[in-house]
Amino acid sequence: MTKLLIRLLFTAGLFLLLSNCSDSTESFDIRIINAMLIDGLGSPTRPADIYLNGGLIARITVPGALNAEALNTIDAAGRIVAPGFIDVHSHGNPLETPEFENFLAQGVTTITLGQDGDSPETEDLGGWVNQITEIGIGVNVALFVGHGTLRNLAGIGQKPDASAEELRRLLEILNNSLDYAFGLSTGLEYNPGLHAPESELVAMARVVGNRDRILMSHMRNEDDDQLENSIDELLSQGQYARVHISHLKSVYGKGAARAEEILEVIAAARESGVEITADVYPYNASYAGIALLFPVWSKTNEEFEIAKRDRREELEQYLINRITRRNGPKATLLGTDPYTGKTLADLETELGLPYEKILIDVIGPQGAAGAYFIMDDELQSRLLQDPNITVSSDGSPSGFHPRGHGTFAKIIEEYVVNRESLELEEIIRKMTSFAASLLGLDNRGSIEEGKVADLIIFDPTSVRAKATYPDPIQLSQGFDIVMVNGVIAFQSGAATSARIGAVLQPSN
Repeated sequence: MTKLLIRLLFTAGLFLLLSNCSDSTESFDIRIINAMLIDGLGSPTRPADIYLNGGLIARITVPGALNAEALNTIDAAGRIVAPGFIDVHSHGNPLETPEFENFLAQGVTTITLGQDGDSPETEDLGGWVNQITEIGIGVNVALFVGHGTLRNLAGIGQKPDASAEELRRLLEILNNSLDYAFGLSTGLEYNPGLHAPESELVAMARVVGNRDRILMSHMRNEDDDQLENSIDELLSQGQYARVHISHLKSVYGKGAARAEEILEVIAAARESGVEITADVYPYNASYAGIALLFPVWSKTNEEFEIAKRDRREELEQYLINRITRRNGPKATLLGTDPYTGKTLADLETELGLPYEKILIDVIGPQGAAGAYFIMDDELQSRLLQDPNITVSSDGSPSGFHPRGHGTFAKIIEEYVVNRESLELEEIIRKMTSFAASLLGLDNRGSIEEGKVADLIIFDPTSVRAKATYPDPIQLSQGFDIVMVNGVIAFQSGAATSARIGAVLQPSN
């Protein structure tokens, strides 16, 4: 038999095989055609059709390759199809705002709750999960257990040192909570976590590491001159567990060179064997309770009354020094009624009082929350580019800060489209598969066959972060379709009534 004849027979047989295959029609729940696929793994964008069954990604093919039927067809029309974003540090109350429309409008399909050391005040996290599951939720939730909450449940509260029995009880509740929680969060700048000694933090890290969870920390001090010390404290915990810096920032730090120094500290720790990561948000103002401005000895109402009576002059001078370092009274924008939308400078004019007296005699450490314009864009933007740093909003549906409604849209609009400082495929990797790997979500975060269909469809040039500091409660625009667990949860600028999200469970 000649080579030509063999080639002709082979070609004919291949054609017959393909013809027979094309006659076989597969059935799916949903097919997404004419997509430009970004898989979340860092791969180049490519054209694709995507097929879903039972909330999972069933098939991914080149366009038109599969003869298939579907109950619903979505024509992506050349838009990006990517995994839904995962917000590794977020806030909110599912009992009050179960839709979490602010996150869906940004393309976020999974959020984390229980951050900054503050989680549901119960030992029965299973009961809390059942309660949220019963009412339904618009996004997926990965829960963390908070260190401050554990201190309260164990009877330690604000005591600097726990007794042996109290510490044993804290660790017991922590271990039990990790049946439902993806890790431990600490808020070491807040009560009661700020009172914890390193020995307590290390003891908790041992439990977290034994359960193969992650320890996420709002570190003890984010001021530039204290940042390395705060990282060192976290690294001591990193000897026993994976550790993560929540909303990494340098308060007062300036410039890309300073960012490089911070990244070198983290890289050196990683090279030494510590599994350490971080997240940032793309705004140069933080947001927290006004107690952040007060000294350690006057943060609670009880401590404050004593300080006001016995250390008034010292307290006033501390606040003057603190506000001056934090760029003055114009740089604190209050977000709690009746002060919402006003700066401390505005209140000085309105009330005819200096800001330190307003803080002491009008507001008090528990009387408000606010945005603080204390970060440098060049420094924070350089941190954002590091491959081991992901994105978080640190926001909520109701917080008076644009990050709660705009973070992930701003990443696309500002850093990918306008500045062109981030590649779309890489930033999506950081916000999807990388974020999933930190939490231990091995069935989400990428578009691969068998993975859960948390998907977004959008045109990057149409994405807009509408939220501003004066008007932060505005939904982002440009994420045309957001699917959670294979069901459309957001479309045409509004959340659907699906509430198809789930309170996720750790895999081990």
